[in-house]
Amino acid sequence: MNWNWLLVIGGAVLILIEIALGGFAGFDLVLIGSAFVIGGGLGFAFGSPTVGYVLSAVLCVTYIVVGRNWVRHRLHTRDVRSNTDALVGRRGLVLERVGRHAAGQVKIDGQIWRATPAAGAGEAIEAGTEVTVTGVDGVTVEVK
Repeated sequence: MNWNWLLVIGGAVLILIEIALGGFAGFDLVLIGSAFVIGGGLGFAFGSPTVGYVLSAVLCVTYIVVGRNWVRHRLHTRDVRSNTDALVGRRGLVLERVGRHAAGQVKIDGQIWRATPAAGAGEAIEAGTEVTVTGVDGVTVEVK
């Protein structure tokens, strides 16, 4: 039996586990599995299981020491505020009366939004009043 098969099959299993579980290991299993597959493939090419195991070990250690932090940094998503989150704190102008039981309209940065009064606001806010966005609920802004 050629022991390089163990590397190739083991690497493929690690890759499939990472894919099946949705990247729970932060892409580590894919890269380590790939190192196993590459090592096993080169072991086949050179006809030596020793070459396969040594190359797999070198690739894994290189990834863990050098490449892991780089990969994690590239995969890290930065906290970007969405359009609605960026509205909180902005000021706008009431275009249509904003009441507790009847939502109105406000213009914020050139866009017209459906609006309701915030919890601490009065009963109704009349047209022409300048307001501040205190929250967002779906496509409705809460203003005071």
